[in-house]
Amino acid sequence: MRHGQSKANARGIIVSSIENDRCGDYGLSELGRQQALAAARGCGLPGNTVICSSGFSRASQTAEIVRAHLGAPEVVIAEALRERRFGDWEASATGNYAQVWAADETTPCNADGNVEPATAVLDRSTAFIADLERRYSGRDILLVSHGDTLQILRAGFLRMNPSQHRSLPELKTAEIRQLRLLARKPAAAPLSRLSRATGDGVEVNHKTPWPWGNGPSLPAPSGWCLRGARNDPWPGLVLLQWSLV
Repeated sequence: MRHGQSKANARGIIVSSIENDRCGDYGLSELGRQQALAAARGCGLPGNTVICSSGFSRASQTAEIVRAHLGAPEVVIAEALRERRFGDWEASATGNYAQVWAADETTPCNADGNVEPATAVLDRSTAFIADLERRYSGRDILLVSHGDTLQILRAGFLRMNPSQHRSLPELKTAEIRQLRLLARKPAAAPLSRLSRATGDGVEVNHKTPWPWGNGPSLPAPSGWCLRGARNDPWPGLVLLQWSLV
């Protein structure tokens, strides 16, 4: 769930620093409170729903409105659900989001202007969800967060590159959407088969590290071929699904 309309939204300014949020008046607008209540009334969630929220006032106020309507347990404040940090764009016009998103499309690791990379947002949010799955298996869980954080998380659930998060339909203020993890595609070949390199694979030598990192060294004779699918960002930026063919 994205938070309801905030006073920062209404004023058209970027507030991505928790310190600025706490020092200013950036909570929900009156319209935002109405949106949150309408969403709570229409969500159909049970009273034992686990509600987790960003600590930003616009999110925590939204979460509390939903909690009160459902009669749910106390809201869990989670740093992992915070707003994406927009660095040098802090306190500037929201029209500058477009420049950040354009940079995201170039590379998900982009950190120009001290902006938090999309990959970092995906890493922290998916790690948090993995922990929730362990702690609250079988329970309904409502995450109350922010536009970019949720867009990037949704991209991860769809096994998309996080740089493509703006290609997804935009979450409106106080909108709730169900997250479903897209099924992983089957491996292209059994893991036990090796063949000589044909020029279209990745040549490996003895103790050659995994391409793109995040994996162990692979002992293999010189001239053997390693191929694999690397576009699976769940539950972090890259999960390597390698097959030896």
